[in-house]
Amino acid sequence: MPSVSTPPIITLDPAQGCMVHLCSEGVSILLDISNGSLPLIVHWGAALPGLHAGEAASLRNAAVPHRTGNGQDLPVRLDVLGSLHAGWSGRPCLVGDRQGTAWTPLLKVTTAELDVADGQEAGIDGTLTSAGAGTLRVAAEDPAAGLRLGLELELCHSGLLRARATLTNTDSGPYRLHELGLILPLPTHARELLDFAGHWGKERVPQRRELTVGAHLREGRKGRTGADAAYVLSVGEHGFDFATGEVWGLHTGFSGNHRTWAERLFDGHQVLGGAELLLPGEVSLGRGDSYTSPWLYGVYGRGLDDQASRFHEWLRARAHHPARPRPVTLNVWEAVYFDHHLEKLTALADQAAAVGVERYVLDDGWFGARRDDTAGLGDWAVSPEVWPQGLSPLIDHVNKLGMEFGLWFEPEMVNLDSDVARAHPEWIMAPADRLPTESRSQQVLNLGIPEAYDHVRGQMLALLHEYPIDYIKWDHNRDLLEAGTRPLGGAGVHAQTLAAYRLMAELKEKHPGLEIESCSSGGARVDLGVLEHADRIWASDNIDPFERQQIHRWTQQLIPPELMGSHIASSVSHSTGRTHALHFRAGTAIWGHLGIEWDLTQAGEADTAELLHWISFHKDHRHLLHSGRVIRLDAVDPALQLHGVISADRREALFAVVGAALPDVEPVGRFRLRGLNPEVDYLLRDVTPGPVPHGFSRPPWWPDEEGAVLSGRALQTVGVHAPWLAPDTLRILHLNSSG
Repeated sequence: MPSVSTPPIITLDPAQGCMVHLCSEGVSILLDISNGSLPLIVHWGAALPGLHAGEAASLRNAAVPHRTGNGQDLPVRLDVLGSLHAGWSGRPCLVGDRQGTAWTPLLKVTTAELDVADGQEAGIDGTLTSAGAGTLRVAAEDPAAGLRLGLELELCHSGLLRARATLTNTDSGPYRLHELGLILPLPTHARELLDFAGHWGKERVPQRRELTVGAHLREGRKGRTGADAAYVLSVGEHGFDFATGEVWGLHTGFSGNHRTWAERLFDGHQVLGGAELLLPGEVSLGRGDSYTSPWLYGVYGRGLDDQASRFHEWLRARAHHPARPRPVTLNVWEAVYFDHHLEKLTALADQAAAVGVERYVLDDGWFGARRDDTAGLGDWAVSPEVWPQGLSPLIDHVNKLGMEFGLWFEPEMVNLDSDVARAHPEWIMAPADRLPTESRSQQVLNLGIPEAYDHVRGQMLALLHEYPIDYIKWDHNRDLLEAGTRPLGGAGVHAQTLAAYRLMAELKEKHPGLEIESCSSGGARVDLGVLEHADRIWASDNIDPFERQQIHRWTQQLIPPELMGSHIASSVSHSTGRTHALHFRAGTAIWGHLGIEWDLTQAGEADTAELLHWISFHKDHRHLLHSGRVIRLDAVDPALQLHGVISADRREALFAVVGAALPDVEPVGRFRLRGLNPEVDYLLRDVTPGPVPHGFSRPPWWPDEEGAVLSGRALQTVGVHAPWLAPDTLRILHLNSSG
């Protein structure tokens, strides 16, 4: 950087040939905002250290394609809005009109400034302004169309790219907005696409395909993120895996209806895009009104682990990210379901405290007429029938045992058989004069109606005021289909989503220290929008450890372990009917925010003793588990899965070696670890709690009680022989610097 600029905010001149280069943690973004045009991303990907103005201009010029025989006279200028006037023929990101006009605005940049992140330097080299992490803010306007646009593009310290747009109506007439999103460019060699499918009980199932001409469009129309959401839509080099290959991804950080897409045009242009999916009539801007898009999160990496680490590092750097150790949690759902009795629940608390549980959560069934899932939802008052003395006897007992207390709510939902539905049927979301088809015997309570919002807010605050509640499990058990606002039935998903966010924020503002878990039929609301307010996500209602191995593996593409609820269930899975030993159930669960969902009063002495060891093990290692870099190893054999975490200084690590199935060949052969310091000698120890599982056969090198010493270079370059592991068994290796 030829000259260092001291002001944290640098004013740019978009009327000139203005370019901005941000670079952090091995990622660069080079933007061109010359001649008043909206930002064009010249490069987003691997770092460009030492970039100077001449080279930046050459890169901009080199990105311009030749003129084709049937092309337009000027080359396409692919700005972040996908502007039609710039020649873009793919999906546009601004779609709206003013009674059929102003549908293709010509927005010209009026102001631009670069907000340099704390501790970063910036340099100005002619028309190029360079910095480390920072935020480019751009304002643009089309007076004829009566529209003003604000753009924010932030390269975070982790190398994560965040972007959003705000549209304001400056004219006297209304402007009907149909969509406002942004697109990010992809290089030509990124041609293999990875995103996710899934369903209840089997969330985040990876799927791959070729990116061909056309749009790979993933729409979420459920009013929540969805168990089948695209999650992180990535496009990379052919064959990219956890360790290798350049890959670019995008996550749309919104919990309501949304769109995420990858698109390749006939002319070779390729993009990733995202936006809220607005239903007809949801956003009409009067004069001076504004709409802000969800944050879009672009992530570049060399391999999927590198990509994931950027999400994790950014989340961990947030001011409101949970800082204290994540409490080991007992949720009583699969222990008692709706069968609430004080004697049983206090006995369960006694058992939980004895094995080291730190938080006790009372799930569904404590309120109104809620004796099963057909009644009472929406009446957030303690049932005098089930709890004649209120919740105090249970909460007092839990607190005396040294545990926090948490309570289940489903604030956005309602049963027709409830006091609130009978008193206010107009608060139920519906297309005017008919109700949507029920799902799980429930409908949606319209929090977009101020009176309905105040009712729910008032009932929840009353409980938080009366009882020492430290934690809310916030559920959301049905899709928002035909979710209209009465009496006319206009679409209300947009308002409902923002109201849910606002309610979470208000509760936490009035009760500092309150934590919220985002649950939605399991893992159907897992996104960075809800995580602006929630402190934990429930990855799946399916706690079968065999299924959870895959669910955890891919949930962590976005979410770090400390935010991922992961429970030890009973030996027979509620969801699948499979039977698993405690060894495998606990050895799977400890890698997230650990919890238990099991009737511990029915556990035998041997299981109770082993469970105590597993919880103690988790507490001993949770700092590493919840701060280290996640490593997922590409399988040397489908029968063997390996994953782990490595400390920031690379001197300590934990790895799980998991038997996923019977191997096709025996022995499987060597596996190699990754992420270690090649110059460090590591002491390896098998630290798996509990008895040795059936069939385990160790190779000669496998560490005994004294451990084995191997260098990081040997472990990563040569590797070690895998043990024989029966399906649904595992071993855990601890690595520590021996120096």
